[in-house]
Amino acid sequence: MSLKICLLGATGWVGKELALAIHAEADLSLVSAYSRSHGGENLGKVLGVADMATPVFVTIEEALAVDADVVVEYTAPAVAKTNVLAAIAAGRHVVIGTSGLTEADFTEIAAAAEKQRVGVLAAGNFAITAVLLQRFAEIAAKYVPQWEVIDYAGAGKKDAPSGTARELAYRLSQQGDSLKEVPIDQTVGPKESRGADINGTQVHSLRLPGFILSAEAIFGLPDERLTIRHDAGSSARPYVAGTLLAIRKVGGLKGLTRGLDQVMTF
Repeated sequence: MSLKICLLGATGWVGKELALAIHAEADLSLVSAYSRSHGGENLGKVLGVADMATPVFVTIEEALAVDADVVVEYTAPAVAKTNVLAAIAAGRHVVIGTSGLTEADFTEIAAAAEKQRVGVLAAGNFAITAVLLQRFAEIAAKYVPQWEVIDYAGAGKKDAPSGTARELAYRLSQQGDSLKEVPIDQTVGPKESRGADINGTQVHSLRLPGFILSAEAIFGLPDERLTIRHDAGSSARPYVAGTLLAIRKVGGLKGLTRGLDQVMTF
């Protein structure tokens, strides 16, 4: 029996690639989709796939009314939390691919998932190399107590830090706060120049033309330095394999799980 999937943001940058990938998998069935720009249409017609008969709805409520096992959220930061909470309230497992959610958002989502006894899997970035960045950085933080993060993205990206950088900072926080020889409040000059404190990690967000999405964790010890960096290209394809893995694994979880590596084998 195939897993029934509801995809929110089905005609977006990642959503298009993911919809095609789900349709091609024998054990997955894309039963409903949400898109503000294509509500009321057939997703197969929108994507140019003749044998795809997935209905596209103009509201989240309509999309969730179709019976599904897993809801995949790939819309926008401003509405992602609301969509996820609606899916949880409907008793659905959820995979969160949208970036920009805050720690307060995740706290609320975790409580709702526990109450409804459903699984929610969030990674901030489902590209396998980004997941490895988070995993390797967390290992490095066990041995190197001082680090900072640089978050790179194009000039038009509104959320800062990116979901990738937020999740990286969260994972580093599991090892503690980065040590600071000079406390931020003792900085001589504008304190903002030292970046934002995200879960005990100073994060610096660059938003410039020429970048797509990169995250860099820099660790320092006297006379030595370690840099771990992930760079994304212009295609959404890197996010597909990780999201498919999350879709298949989330049904076995209860509550909120952060990090795709939590369901990967190492």
